[in-house]
Amino acid sequence: MKHEAAGQSTQAIHGTTITDAYGAPHLPIYNTTTFAFENTAALLEVADGHRSGPLYTRYGLNPTIFALEETMTSIEGAESALAFCSGMAAETSLFAQYGREGVVCVGDAYGGTMELLTNQLSQLGIATTFLLDDEVERLDETLRGGAKLVFFETPTNPALGIYDVAAIADVAHRHGALVAVDNTFASPVNQRPLALGADLVSYSATKYLGGHSDVTAGFVLGAAELIEPLKPWRKSFGSCIAPEPAALLSRSLRTLIVRVKQHNANAQAVAEAMEADPRVARVLYPGLPSFPGHALAVKQMKGFGGIVTIEIAGDAETTVRVVDGLGVFALAPSLGGVESLVTQPVTTTHYDLSPEERQRRGITGSMIRLSVGLEDADDLIADLTHALEVVTV
Repeated sequence: MKHEAAGQSTQAIHGTTITDAYGAPHLPIYNTTTFAFENTAALLEVADGHRSGPLYTRYGLNPTIFALEETMTSIEGAESALAFCSGMAAETSLFAQYGREGVVCVGDAYGGTMELLTNQLSQLGIATTFLLDDEVERLDETLRGGAKLVFFETPTNPALGIYDVAAIADVAHRHGALVAVDNTFASPVNQRPLALGADLVSYSATKYLGGHSDVTAGFVLGAAELIEPLKPWRKSFGSCIAPEPAALLSRSLRTLIVRVKQHNANAQAVAEAMEADPRVARVLYPGLPSFPGHALAVKQMKGFGGIVTIEIAGDAETTVRVVDGLGVFALAPSLGGVESLVTQPVTTTHYDLSPEERQRRGITGSMIRLSVGLEDADDLIADLTHALEVVTV
């Protein structure tokens, strides 16, 4: 039975009231497109929203999806959640509903998000103002232009910039704007944006929430009155999660807390080792006292995540050799899985940005983003140390 006062680990395992009629510990996958009713009155009761229940899977009205969303609200401490077929699908509905009067995007963001805001949404008349790290003080002035949605990541992709959720929310709310935080890098284990003053929180559940590189999904969570208007967008865009990935994600959420804690520990060890290596010019990790946003991260985060970004003391060609020389770290453009991954943002996540825009944001050819997995930290450090042998300092 769901217990509102239970701890996060308990909620991850017992966070749904939907149970199997035969007592199975895992809800069966309702891999069906539609559900039958005894009569028209019963159908209309669900269709009109007078009673919650299954109806049609594309609408999200499926027990497997219900159970996933209920568990996620428990973990996040939110009133309501919507599960999507991807993080980008979640953001598309979010911006379509709440960004129509303008979006202010603070700091760096995932390249796909920036492409959506810059290229696709602009064609629909949704304008976005981008404020870089050193322009956050302009938020108050920018919001006077009428934008009603402030969106940002914290930590950011790929430089792990940290933004003060409470301070930004205070400015935005004075202008009647909503605040949406992409919490993908932190996960709800390390950070709870809603508790810090954000109105909405989004996730690429493909990353830490899924955690095994075998499911693509997304979430938007917040107050029920803010989530309800997103449902028609999800329905009409056809972007609801399907039952099978929903079941996989429900499975993964049961181990989320223990996984993220180990990601945190491994990443901290890797970051400290890389900071001590003279062949690494810069290490970006919120858990390092040398990191510019360390004090704020300590204030609003419980852990610092599994992403470590480094810049080697060499050019882009040497950086490619370092990446190609890794053995335990797999070269792949994603993050958050149990296995460690490595990527160069200039060739993957931010490849579609112009060279000028990448330079403006400090995304260099010498930058390597490490998604630190759950292997032994000593093996990961040894792998990096060996690969760095090509760097001459």
